[in-house]
Amino acid sequence: MKIAVRYYTKTGNTKRLAEAVARAVGAEALPISVPVEEKVDILFLGNSYYAFTIDPEVRAFIRSLDKNKIGRIVNFGSAAMMNSTWKKVKAEADKAGIAMEAREFHCKGEFKGLHKGKPDSEDLAAAAAFAKSVVG
Repeated sequence: MKIAVRYYTKTGNTKRLAEAVARAVGAEALPISVPVEEKVDILFLGNSYYAFTIDPEVRAFIRSLDKNKIGRIVNFGSAAMMNSTWKKVKAEADKAGIAMEAREFHCKGEFKGLHKGKPDSEDLAAAAAFAKSVVG
């Protein structure tokens, strides 16, 4: 099974989650500025809410994906105030014709003093366990 991990972060929280996910599944965590050029069965995509939606760069990244090269997207991320980005990412994946995993990983992330230290070591371990459960 071929797996890729991409992430978008402004605070570093999602990068930390992406690195935990990547270690768990034997892949490399790369920013979304690195295109997915190879065919992959699973693309773990890390992102968060910024101004109540996903960042325009995340939208552009999903739209740039070749639907013939991506088996499915698995969403993960963190946020200080909002819940999961799954619905926003799914809307973009649907437009791109790419399947979305129904499960995702989401945890609190530190932002401007809220949720100090999050994601913490327990969150990183939970993200890794989630990733392993996805790949089987």
